[in-house]
Amino acid sequence: MRRIEELCRLAEARGIPRSTGFLSDREQALATAAMNRAGCACGRFWGGWPGAERRVLCLEPAGAWPQEPVAAVRITARGEPAPGHRDLLGALLALGIERTCVGDILPDPAAPGESYAFVLADKAEFLAAELTQAGRCPVRCTPCGAVPDSVLAAPQRALKEATVPSLRADAVLGAMLHTSRGLAAQAIAAGKVELNHLPLHSAHEPVYAGDLFTVRGAGRWRVQEIGGKSRKDRIFISYYQY
Repeated sequence: MRRIEELCRLAEARGIPRSTGFLSDREQALATAAMNRAGCACGRFWGGWPGAERRVLCLEPAGAWPQEPVAAVRITARGEPAPGHRDLLGALLALGIERTCVGDILPDPAAPGESYAFVLADKAEFLAAELTQAGRCPVRCTPCGAVPDSVLAAPQRALKEATVPSLRADAVLGAMLHTSRGLAAQAIAAGKVELNHLPLHSAHEPVYAGDLFTVRGAGRWRVQEIGGKSRKDRIFISYYQY
């Protein structure tokens, strides 16, 4: 947050654009708080496409020449099996760049074996020259000006349903993880769970529609909707996993 405040002061004092690396959801929330504290109103988040999860904070003072900090590279598999998301991310980071240099990595459902990675613009040429393998599969990496619409379409996530005895955090989390309420409470007590990007300290915390759970080492789940009650007085919820 201190670094974001300093970037805000620098951008506004010099009238020049500044940007960060790719930020996670939690980091974006902290960056927004830092901008508010610094009184900065010239910031926007951008990850290369409208639905991006990892995004760069772009600070663009009035009158400053706009810059595009994000570029896309196309990664084409040249063998079988085609690399998955983990293989691609691992291959990119193995080249010595930091995680903040890489944003979302999206497969192309219309072209099996092709994926698109959003990266910091100043790293695109380097990655295109150096990335030759992901997992055990040889790949070709090329900068691209436009990403196909088939890639940018919002992913269709499978909506699941469950019933819970109450809307306490441990009960809802246990249902989504398909585990017991006690194990969910243990994960919360161990500091492994975030609710809406903030550490969840109490298993008694109430849950509402739209809440996002992040479990370290397991993944993320969002409560989509809270419904009525069953005959046994249990509450219906619908949710999906990222």
